Amino acid sequence: MPPHNPAGHNEHDHEPEKVDISAGYERSDTNVTGIAVFITGLAIFVAVVGVLCYGIGAWFNARMNREDGPNGKWTKTADVRQLGNLPSSPELQNKVAELTKSFPTPRLLTDDGDQDVADLHARESLLLDNYSWVDQKSGKVRIPIERAMELIAQRGLPVAPAVQTAPLMTGDSKPTVALPLTDGFAPTAYEQAQAEQAAKTQQAEK
Repeated sequence: MPPHNPAGHNEHDHEPEKVDISAGYERSDTNVTGIAVFITGLAIFVAVVGVLCYGIGAWFNARMNREDGPNGKWTKTADVRQLGNLPSSPELQNKVAELTKSFPTPRLLTDDGDQDVADLHARESLLLDNYSWVDQKSGKVRIPIERAMELIAQRGLPVAPAVQTAPLMTGDSKPTVALPLTDGFAPTAYEQAQAEQAAKTQQAEK
């Protein structure tokens, strides 16, 4: 059976091109023009992208400065490059503390919040257990909570006027509230540990 040979094609048309390798090197020159065109185009592309990025950055900065306005008493420009890489150095930590000292409250917590909660409870206890002025001009005084409970036990609570309520619908029930709702805040584990440490110190001193 003769091999497949489409009409109009000769087997000799597909013979590989003969290359003279007697010289031992490539005789044709490199296309210098193509390389120069590529490098020039690449340089133009990089320059255009750089100018475009710089323009976009300048536009964003101008817009933020216009919206934020000039620096006031709560804002200032700080040169963070003076801080370096922020290694564990007390000197650099003091610089960071000085920068953050001028920030308005509320500030981010610098620890897990145990001390802040303890300070809050201490301030609340100070208000609950002592006399203090509410409005000195009008003579309003805040009294300790123990004295307030004694006065309420003696005089009773003021009776509020009856509130007219709509009749309950089918399947509804009147809500009930168990009193008292709360007996004050619960001390945290951190405060309990501090109280135990203070009690041990007092016992050791005795």
